[in-house]
Amino acid sequence: MRGKKSKCSFSRLEVVLIVCLVLMITLTVVLLVLHFLTKDEPPKESETANYLLGVGRADCTGPVAEVPLMGYANPEQVSGGILTHLYSRAFIVADLDDSRRIVFVSADIGMMSQKVRLEVLKKLKSKYGDLYRQDNVILSGTHTHSGPGGYFQYTLFWITSKGLIRPTLNAIVNGIVKSIDIAHDNMKRGRLFINRGTVENSQINRSPFSYLENPASERSRYSSNTDKEMVMLKMVDEHGEDLGLISWFAVHPVSMNNTNHLVNSDNVGYASYLFEQEKNKGMLPGEGSFVAAFASSNLGDVSPNTRGPFCANTGESCDNPQSSCPIGGATMCMATGPGKDMFESTRIIGKNIYSKAWELYEKASQEITGPLSSAHQWVNMSDVTVELNATHTVKTCKPALGHSFAAGTIDGVGAFNFTQGSVEGDPFWDQIRDQLLGEPSNETKACHEPKPILFSTGEMTKPRPWHPDIVDVQIVTIGSLAIIAVPGEFTTMSGRRLREAVQKEFDSHGAPRTHVVIAGLCNVYTHYIATYEEYQVQRYEAASTIYGPHTLSAYIQLYRGLARAIATNTTQDLPCGPEPPLFSIGNLTLLPALSAERAPANKTFGDVLQEVKQQYQVGGVAEVTFVGANPRNSAENATEHNFLTVERYANISDSWHVVQNDASWDTRFYWTKGSQGQSTVKIQWHIPHDTEPGIYRIQYLGHYKKRLSLFRTITVPFGGTSSTFEVTTP
Repeated sequence: MRGKKSKCSFSRLEVVLIVCLVLMITLTVVLLVLHFLTKDEPPKESETANYLLGVGRADCTGPVAEVPLMGYANPEQVSGGILTHLYSRAFIVADLDDSRRIVFVSADIGMMSQKVRLEVLKKLKSKYGDLYRQDNVILSGTHTHSGPGGYFQYTLFWITSKGLIRPTLNAIVNGIVKSIDIAHDNMKRGRLFINRGTVENSQINRSPFSYLENPASERSRYSSNTDKEMVMLKMVDEHGEDLGLISWFAVHPVSMNNTNHLVNSDNVGYASYLFEQEKNKGMLPGEGSFVAAFASSNLGDVSPNTRGPFCANTGESCDNPQSSCPIGGATMCMATGPGKDMFESTRIIGKNIYSKAWELYEKASQEITGPLSSAHQWVNMSDVTVELNATHTVKTCKPALGHSFAAGTIDGVGAFNFTQGSVEGDPFWDQIRDQLLGEPSNETKACHEPKPILFSTGEMTKPRPWHPDIVDVQIVTIGSLAIIAVPGEFTTMSGRRLREAVQKEFDSHGAPRTHVVIAGLCNVYTHYIATYEEYQVQRYEAASTIYGPHTLSAYIQLYRGLARAIATNTTQDLPCGPEPPLFSIGNLTLLPALSAERAPANKTFGDVLQEVKQQYQVGGVAEVTFVGANPRNSAENATEHNFLTVERYANISDSWHVVQNDASWDTRFYWTKGSQGQSTVKIQWHIPHDTEPGIYRIQYLGHYKKRLSLFRTITVPFGGTSSTFEVTTP
């Protein structure tokens, strides 16, 4: 058989020819496919990027000791430590040609104040000229009730905040500006996606009896007496890499109640913490490029305390129009839940919000495209004429607070014998008011009916006006998304009416906005905005609707005007309105002065007074007590300061590595002021169940005041370290 050619064999030349033919065919097919895919198509960059996007986050915590916490108006609720840091989160969206841009900031503070906004705009102008202005910058507060107060320029807010507290004001202003700076410096081409979803088991209406006053025909259009929908805006760069998100959801951040003394960002802050920790893996809180903001919306009558109101002394329900208990009255009626304490409740509600946002983020596919627009006006809300119909006009009023304002809410009760739902004044309190502050004018009384006026703040001007007259109204649009920046707390139905009115205004001019969201507590704080019907029964939200019964109608009229200007491209014709004042305020504060401090005999600052145990299991609580100093010293000497670190020993490198700090939700820093200039600090680490077994220690970092002479002190940094301890698994 040797030498005989097989029928299936090919010569070497034939093989080469066949291979060449196959290669030629393959190359031809590839070229044809590439030509087909790229024919008449723009470059990939133009296909994917619609905007220039920037995100930034910066610390805005401020002093964490002796400063009243802002929200519950309880003068006894002063800060005495820290659970988490507070952050400003900034988002910039610009057209690809950078002809227009907008800025949205969500800050972990009680509410935005006019002084903060004006100071921020002043600093931005000095840095960037006219790039960032009152019309294209929105500043929103998350509404945590556990942040330091003292950053307002109107007198009413000084009363429970011990005046103007410069370290608080400076921390907030500088933090907001820094977050915008970071976003500005990191602008990149990217895309926006939007998604919506329902958040369950996370809220109740805390004034259901007010809500029921709204027309039955209107209520029948909705399945709930709260807005359960979350709107989530996702930001990615042109390569699909995650940048950040803004989520709007209506819930009060009051899971931490008015017995809390630790500075923290409450339930929405915990949602931000969880999202950022997941996206910025391996980073400590506050670090990493991904930024997640959980911003406020129309949360006026929405509580996270899902078990509802019960009498603290008897346990019976106090879900009645007056929110009052048979024994103890309104001061005993408190809402709680869903956890066993406020820390657990904060985690549960925050986790619910985070989980829904994560789901929406992962599934977001509806892209936002289109031009950017912004419209803004300053308005004297004390004197707005409202056209209810073709023949009937009404007016807003000078600011005033009703008797039920002093009753507080089921989330944070007031004092004395005030109750919600009060439509008649109390002669005893009215007499005290008249003697100390002056009687409201007949004009103001008539304008606010049926509100019985407790404080006629619009007629009180000493030492400064008690409430703002000049208020910001603002809308920005990003393609099909419209963001309504409101200067207060709209109730559920007020928010629904406003959104619907703005939506209809856009639609009527052929410029529909598919997504209309309310951003709450923006630019200046004007308390609450209840519907006209809710106003008639004067629960807390209505008593705190400071411009009278037609406040909502006035806002609807004003925001429709802004929407009309955007839809018809006539924003340049909008009158700016009367510019608000920026008061120059000196050192008006009742905070105790910082003075020289002492350590106990034979001790120094940072020495351990009570040691940790030698061993803990995961799920346990490691605790150590140090010789401490006033945390305010640190706030006045460092823009950002960590009071504690939890560190793990690494055998391989024979070194210690920080695994948590005082921005972590698992650590708690308690400061207690003693006598004769002495104080103590207790640090707790609630050891998470996923903690890696090993050797750990806790460090305390602070500053103390040292006297150099009779009239001079200096601030000295110090540190302290616990003994090492072992963490084990069961």
